[in-house]
Amino acid sequence: MTETPKPPINIMELFQTQEIVKICAPMVRYSKLQFRNLVKSYKCDLCYTPMILADSFCKSHKARNNEFTTNLNDLPLIAQFAANTVHDFVGAAYLVSPFCNGVDLNCGCPQRWAKQQGLGCIMLEKPELIYDLVRQCRNSVAKPFTVSVKMRLKKELRKSVEVCQQLEKCGVSFLAMHGRTPDQLTGDVNTQALAQIVDSVQIPVVANGGVKSLKECVDLQEITKCKGVMVANGLLTNPTLFTGTATTTTDCIQRWLNICYNTTLDSKDIYKTPTIQEKPSNLTFQCFHHHLVFMLEKILSKQEKRIFNNLQNFGDVILFIKEKFGVVPQLFDNDEFEQTRILDLDYANRGDVYLDLKPDGAMDRGADFLYDYSSEGKYFKNKVQDDCDWSDIFLENG
Repeated sequence: MTETPKPPINIMELFQTQEIVKICAPMVRYSKLQFRNLVKSYKCDLCYTPMILADSFCKSHKARNNEFTTNLNDLPLIAQFAANTVHDFVGAAYLVSPFCNGVDLNCGCPQRWAKQQGLGCIMLEKPELIYDLVRQCRNSVAKPFTVSVKMRLKKELRKSVEVCQQLEKCGVSFLAMHGRTPDQLTGDVNTQALAQIVDSVQIPVVANGGVKSLKECVDLQEITKCKGVMVANGLLTNPTLFTGTATTTTDCIQRWLNICYNTTLDSKDIYKTPTIQEKPSNLTFQCFHHHLVFMLEKILSKQEKRIFNNLQNFGDVILFIKEKFGVVPQLFDNDEFEQTRILDLDYANRGDVYLDLKPDGAMDRGADFLYDYSSEGKYFKNKVQDDCDWSDIFLENG
C-alpha cells in the first residue's frame, strides 16, 4: 500500500511565530530519518535531509528509496538537493513535494567531488544559474511549499549581499547562510557578514556554523538578528542541545535505541523481544553505531571510548549500553509505532515534470549514481582516534 504523509506545517509560519527557529542541518550520512526523529523529540523545529543528488533522484527508483525515507514524525522537513540544471532541480522538487514541506538548493558543499561535478559551493561562481533554478522551481511548485538556498559566504561580502538580494527577487522563501567562505573550513564564523546579509533582505535568514550549545544559538541570533539557527556537529554530539542540556542524556540514549529498533519493523506482529536484530532491515550498523559514538563523546572515559568506538556489531553495542547506562531497546505502543513507521511513498506520474523540462540530448551521470555512504567518512575517522583534534570542521555539511 502506498501512502502520502500530510504536510500541514507552513515553514514560513515558523519564522513568524517562533522566537528562534532551531534547525538540524543537512549532514551526509547523519541527518537520516532516525536521527531526524530523535532531534525532533528535543525541541528541534525543522530538519533537512542529507544532500541528495537531484539527477539520480529524478531518474532512479533505487536512488529515491535509498536517499529519501520519511514517516509521520518527520515533518516539518526540507529535502536538500544538489543540482545545476533546471530539469534536475525542479523535477526533484516536484517528485518529493507531496512528502515534505520544502526543498533547498545546496550552494555550500565544499567537497572536492561536488565541485568537480559543478555542484555545491562552485555554484556561487554562476549566480545567474542559481537564480534560474530558484525562479523556475518557485513557479512550478505551489506555496506554502518553500524553496530555499543554503550557501556559504563569498570572499567579497558585497557579492554575497548581491546574490541574496537577487534571490529574494527570484522568490526564494528564505536563505541559510554558513558564516564561512568555501576556503574556510575551520575557525570562527563571520558574524558581522551574517548580520549585514540579514539587514540587506526582507526574507528570513538562517545562520549556520560553529554552534555547540543553546546559549550559542541565542547569542548568534542576538548578534546577527537572524530568524533561525542551524546546527550540525553540535547536534551530533548532543541531540538534546536545543533543550539547553550540556551533554547527551540517558533519556536520549534510550530514545535512540527505541527509534532504531522500532523503525526497522514492518508490523507489530513481528515484535518478539526488545533487542536489536543482528541485521535489522532499513537500518545500517554504521548509522546506529556512529551516532552513538558522537553522542557518548563527552560521557565515556578515554578507555571506554576506545572500546566502544571500535565495536563491530549490534549485539556488542547493545550489551555495552546496557551495562553502562542500564537501558535496552523498548517497544513503542501502537500509536507511536504508527507515527514512526516508514511510509511507502508513491511517486507515480510525478516524473513527467522532469521529462518535460529535460532538453533532448542532455548529458547526465548514470541513473544509479548514489553518494557513497559505505566508507566511514573523514569526520567519523577523526572521532575514533585517540587525542584527535575535535574542531568544528564538518566537510560534509554544505
